Amino acid sequence: MTVRIETHHSHAPRERLPSVHDDAGLAQVLALISRERKIPIRLLVHVSRCQADTARARQLAMYLAHVSKGISLTAIGAAFGRDRTTVSYACSLIEDLRDDARFDAELDRLEAHLMAGGENE
Repeated sequence: MTVRIETHHSHAPRERLPSVHDDAGLAQVLALISRERKIPIRLLVHVSRCQADTARARQLAMYLAHVSKGISLTAIGAAFGRDRTTVSYACSLIEDLRDDARFDAELDRLEAHLMAGGENE
C-alpha cells in the first residue's frame, strides 16, 4: 500500500522532514483511522489542534502506530510534526480510555485488523 501525504509543518519547509509515507505501518494506521473515523488523512497529520474529534482520531492513530506497529514515539512525533512527549501523552490518554468496555472493544478490533495486515482495505 502506498499512501502519499502532504504534511504542512511550520518549521523548516525546505529541509526534508520524516513523513508518514516513509513508513508503511504508519501509513496503514492512518488509512484505517481515516476510513473508520471519516477524517481526511491530511487533517490527521496537520499541525493544528483541529476539532476535538479530529484530535482524538490523531491520538488514536499515534497510539495504534506505537502499540500495534511498534513505531517509536520519536518517529511518530516527527511524522506528525509533534514532540515525542506529545505522542507519549496521546498514548497514555488512549490507554486510560480503554477502561470503557465499548472503546476497548473498538480498539481490539482495530488492532486485530492492523495485525492481520489490513486486508480488505
